[in-house]
Amino acid sequence: MPDSRGAEPPDTTDLARLRSAASGCQGCPLYQDATQTVFGEGAAGAKVLVVGEQPGDKEDVAGEPFVGPAGKLLDRAFEEAGFDRGSLYVTNAVKHFKFKREGKRRIHQKPGRTEVVACRPWLLAELRAVRPDLVLLLGATAAQSLLGPKFRLTQHRGEPVEPPAELSELVPSAVATVHPSAVLRAPDRDEAYAAFVADVKAAGKLLG
Repeated sequence: MPDSRGAEPPDTTDLARLRSAASGCQGCPLYQDATQTVFGEGAAGAKVLVVGEQPGDKEDVAGEPFVGPAGKLLDRAFEEAGFDRGSLYVTNAVKHFKFKREGKRRIHQKPGRTEVVACRPWLLAELRAVRPDLVLLLGATAAQSLLGPKFRLTQHRGEPVEPPAELSELVPSAVATVHPSAVLRAPDRDEAYAAFVADVKAAGKLLG
């Protein structure tokens, strides 16, 4: 049975140890259907830590974050905004793929608050290990995982946001924008992409 208390990461700032421990996490029921845990990737000393919602179908199979269509769009946006993805740490608020089956296809389902809360200790452990100067939050689920369920992305998109007091040492600066999958679904994709790149550029300016 899954542990109702959620994830319990080891007391370490070693990302390899955290990744290994997360591979066996049963802190919520999502592990039962997902192929594997998809932990974050990147340098321990990255200045920017990027948080998405959860792995998708391709990420679940590959075991790596942001390798599907949304990841390709994100890479292109980073390049246009002057970021080198290789210098970033990229992860998700939830580490297992939540989906429903439609025939042979696995259709993404938004993780619930219970699942986000259960997985939050892993995200906090990643923040302690990386100690970024900036956290870039992609989508409402990612933003609310750190900033609380009352945070409204539509009201604060692209702005510097104040993290909760208890996270001030781990999250010195944060910016929230839409998830790249939202850009892919937008009626006017070009307009949505331009706005997304503008948000990423605005976040980059906070690094000085």
